[in-house]
Amino acid sequence: MSGIKRYHKKVSIMSKASSADFAAELFCRELCERIPGFAGLSAEQNADFIFACDDSLGRDSFRIAEKGNSVIMYASGIRGFIYCAGRILRSAVKDDGGFALLPRAFGSFSPYKEIRGHQLGYRTTPNTYDAWSHDDYLRYYLELMYFGMNTAEHIPYENGKSKRNPLMKYDEEEFLIETSGVMDKLDLDLSLWHPNYDGETDESAARVRGRLYSKLKRLDHVFIPGGDPGKLPAADFVSRCRAVSKEMKKSHPQAKMWASAQAPHEIPTWGEDFVKAMSDEPEEIYGIIYGPNHAMPLDELCRRISRRYPVRFYPDITHNVRCEYPVHFEKDDWHYALTTCLGRECTNPRPLEYAHLYAITRNYVCGSVSYSEGITDDVNKVLWSCLDYSGNITAEEAIADYCRLFFFGADTDGIARLIFMLEENWTGSPAQNGTIDKTYEGFVSALSEFPFLGENWRFVQLFMRAQCDKLVRERLLYEQGLLIEAESLFAIGKNDEGLAVLGKDYPGEYKKLREDIEISARFLFERIGLQSEVERYFADNPERGAVLNTIDLPVTDRAFILRKAAENGCEDLLKYFRRSEGAAYHYSVALDGVPDAQQGEPYHNFMGDRPAVNNGTLPTALFNVFDNYTFLHTARGLDDSRSYKLRAVYLDRRLEGARLEIRAGNHTVYSGAQFGEADEEFDRVYGNPGFVSALYDIPRGCVKSGELRLEFSEPTMGVMIAEIFIL
Repeated sequence: MSGIKRYHKKVSIMSKASSADFAAELFCRELCERIPGFAGLSAEQNADFIFACDDSLGRDSFRIAEKGNSVIMYASGIRGFIYCAGRILRSAVKDDGGFALLPRAFGSFSPYKEIRGHQLGYRTTPNTYDAWSHDDYLRYYLELMYFGMNTAEHIPYENGKSKRNPLMKYDEEEFLIETSGVMDKLDLDLSLWHPNYDGETDESAARVRGRLYSKLKRLDHVFIPGGDPGKLPAADFVSRCRAVSKEMKKSHPQAKMWASAQAPHEIPTWGEDFVKAMSDEPEEIYGIIYGPNHAMPLDELCRRISRRYPVRFYPDITHNVRCEYPVHFEKDDWHYALTTCLGRECTNPRPLEYAHLYAITRNYVCGSVSYSEGITDDVNKVLWSCLDYSGNITAEEAIADYCRLFFFGADTDGIARLIFMLEENWTGSPAQNGTIDKTYEGFVSALSEFPFLGENWRFVQLFMRAQCDKLVRERLLYEQGLLIEAESLFAIGKNDEGLAVLGKDYPGEYKKLREDIEISARFLFERIGLQSEVERYFADNPERGAVLNTIDLPVTDRAFILRKAAENGCEDLLKYFRRSEGAAYHYSVALDGVPDAQQGEPYHNFMGDRPAVNNGTLPTALFNVFDNYTFLHTARGLDDSRSYKLRAVYLDRRLEGARLEIRAGNHTVYSGAQFGEADEEFDRVYGNPGFVSALYDIPRGCVKSGELRLEFSEPTMGVMIAEIFIL
């Protein structure tokens, strides 16, 4: 390797500043884990690595230079020295029994963004953190600081009281008080996500919070959401933030109050009211947070709020569906089979997509503290920290750093490629995506070549995702084959034979892969506390990373048809294969995706990953529900000279007084109660619990040049639609 500096077993470290001693110990520990026979700490003047104090550097800046045979790491305090250690470890590659440093290790480094953090709340909701000890947290703080994190966000009691599960070793607020001291030792900023509770006044809220804040060794930021949760009118919310801020500053005068412009769903005017309430520029509020359920788009928020308030981003990098940034958030086209089996919080490295999200938001914000509920987003946390610190690092460079630090001694370039392949696994239908097989084979090969990776929780977590992707692909292909064969038998009246085909068990290779997933899940629970199942591993609910509760859910209509046969007998089962037969046009949100041209910010209420819903009663056509105040759709291939009937299938959620309007071109074809005239015959044959269908007349003249332009609107409850038939 040309252009790199080599080190071997006798690497020594000398600290030249008391503030660097702890960092030097941590660095030494990291090297001991990587290099057999490492010499350890030394006070030699010619040590290979020297930690040296430079008071001219800011807390978040550092410098690494060569002097003779030594590497000098300059910083002004413990935080900077930890960043130095991280830069070295991210630039180290194994070399002839020791290691070598890439040239990128050297230089002067300062942060791009002021705030660079992640939410690491100790509570029942996360799929991991609640199983951790203080030592586990310390280790994770350091690992994220190696990539430039300077803020960790914690969460006090939810709803003002403790809510512990069997995994939790500590009371939530006792943990918070203790960890504030640990964070202070690392010079790691402590932020609190602290929502309002029902029944509080400004005075009682400030008093209760003030008692907690006074017990904390360190407190740098408090984040109060306007909604999610929260129901205060905007003016009252701003008043609450001001009252809590005054109390907070009694014990932590340097702490900053952040008001989050997240709007309660119950108050449609909240965003406008918030802008008005902030127009007085209250000095008790330091900045504004932009996050899920935002009151208005980011660019509009920045235009309408005084520039004296910096805006902090609260990106959701954990969730894949039913969230602010679902997989492929600009198209929202994650295939329903993957969404069903992997769910809302599976392991989800999305480096290219999140690098894109960062690029389109970076110029509006002073930094970010991400929403996180465990380690399933571990790759995304590292990526976001790298971006917030450097500003111009590429996703490829960040993932290479991740692999060099955490998989030292393995083929880190190869594992980095596999991480990007995991993201590519989620493109299109898994039945047609051969990358899934190649990704799985790549992980198997890496584990065979470097067996020690089998003890590395990060590698096993990524491998388990590859295993799950492959299982979904194998099941989808297998069941699609069964359905084709069964349909051909039903078509010639051989219903019993067709049902026998649909009832076939999975092949042995499939069952072996399913068993391997169980082994990975058990390892991850025992090693790092990852909760991949509700019953055995204490996941909060199936949404919270509990992929073992969703991995076996139906991904085709096989279970639906078998259930219908059991309920209604085996006559005329062919109709369930041909749901849209007789329709001039058929559209399903789940099967066909959402048309690009929509108003506002639609929500996708995906149903397929819910075990209580997707239990054989639901055809795949109803797996996804579009939820928005309007729904725009163009049906093509129709006859201009004909009249039609429109059948729409809705999620059956009703609100008294809701008024639905449907326009076809320039014609209003329906205006009235929420759904209108039920299609009773369709519901009798195809009806599904929780859904309702309705029929509407489309008169001649609505179709123009073969196209029928439909607009559904409902201003209070919204339009929750899953399927359209033009008859």
